[in-house]
Amino acid sequence: MSTSPHDPPAVELRAVIIGLYVGQPHERWAGKPPSAIGKHPIDTAQELTDTGFVDDQQADLKVHGGLEKAVHHYAAEHYPTWRSELGAIADEFGPGRFGENISTRGMTEANLCIGDVLAMGSAVVEISQGRQPCWKLNAHTGIQTMAALFQQTVRTGWYYRVLEPGAVRVGDEVRRLECPNPDWSVERVTRARLNPRVDPEIAAALAELPRLAGGWAEAFRKKAQRDYREDIAARLDGPA
Repeated sequence: MSTSPHDPPAVELRAVIIGLYVGQPHERWAGKPPSAIGKHPIDTAQELTDTGFVDDQQADLKVHGGLEKAVHHYAAEHYPTWRSELGAIADEFGPGRFGENISTRGMTEANLCIGDVLAMGSAVVEISQGRQPCWKLNAHTGIQTMAALFQQTVRTGWYYRVLEPGAVRVGDEVRRLECPNPDWSVERVTRARLNPRVDPEIAAALAELPRLAGGWAEAFRKKAQRDYREDIAARLDGPA
């Protein structure tokens, strides 16, 4: 993987929420931890709190959820691409399939940046980090390479921290209010985070990126060490 700069985006960017999805942890797979990746659509307004939608939960709070990953947003325009690339095994892929909480068209990893502040219904959120795909994507979709494909394509979606709680519903507008880091798109930063051999100079710069989630900043500090190598096998392949 490589990183490349992009033209700074205009702050003005709008989309409409086409789907909201929530779920509760369940024991899905024998011998493996519970998961809440299986979300279902909801048509009524959802209260968005500091830790996410009131009807949504995460199973393993060590790696999911929390203040820095309160809400996961996934671009609906990626789904036709997945179906085109994967064929019949992805025929059912559509908004909500990858465990996201929000789906829109018009906002992607390429035109949003880390630290962007967005109005969403009556709530205000801020992009904190991209998504690190894990083995649960493989189990959930039935495609054993799904997490690796997420990582390779960087079609991962992104997470929000909540600045102002409020109500959110399908049909609400999502509107960008601020873009403080226009040189660091979600795509560019996520590509660097998922690259086990990212340029140490880029890693050092990202370790100091304002508004980046603390866990990712710490990971970039480690990546800035030239002899550091990250083991990603356990995350992508899961427990034996």
